[in-house]
Amino acid sequence: MTGQNTVDASGALVLTSLEQMRGLVHSHLGYSAWLPVEQARIDQFAEATGDFQWIHVDAGRAAEGPFGTTIAHGWLSASLLPVLTGQIYRVQAKMAVNYGVNRLRFISPVKVGSQIRAGSTLVDVTEHGPAVQLTVQTEVEINGSEKPALVVESLGRYYL
Repeated sequence: MTGQNTVDASGALVLTSLEQMRGLVHSHLGYSAWLPVEQARIDQFAEATGDFQWIHVDAGRAAEGPFGTTIAHGWLSASLLPVLTGQIYRVQAKMAVNYGVNRLRFISPVKVGSQIRAGSTLVDVTEHGPAVQLTVQTEVEINGSEKPALVVESLGRYYL
């Protein structure tokens, strides 16, 4: 990253211009802080989505299952991307919208009590009318695990 980049009070890289973003293509933008994934969060996600599969919410049964404990829903791990990537970078824009994902893979289960963090790389910047589209690859790591929880290539459109 170049010396002209700034960070906000939280330490997130602030992206302010198309020129700056283009200069950061293929650059690793940084890492988030570690975030604990506790059973209360998993249970809240189950309530919100209606997904009460026993591997997520039944500690007794999950102890006898393939992971030895409850695990976070894959979609819960993905839904934590805004809080994680928001610690890495933010785009100074009038408006932002999620445009989708090119690829999302759930690699390893996130066991209850684990800590996760994200690392992001800016893959591409393209103009779409009044918007700038960023393609960002993010890997969500599990503390102490060799394999990530997930890898995603996400698309965001920003109206500067």
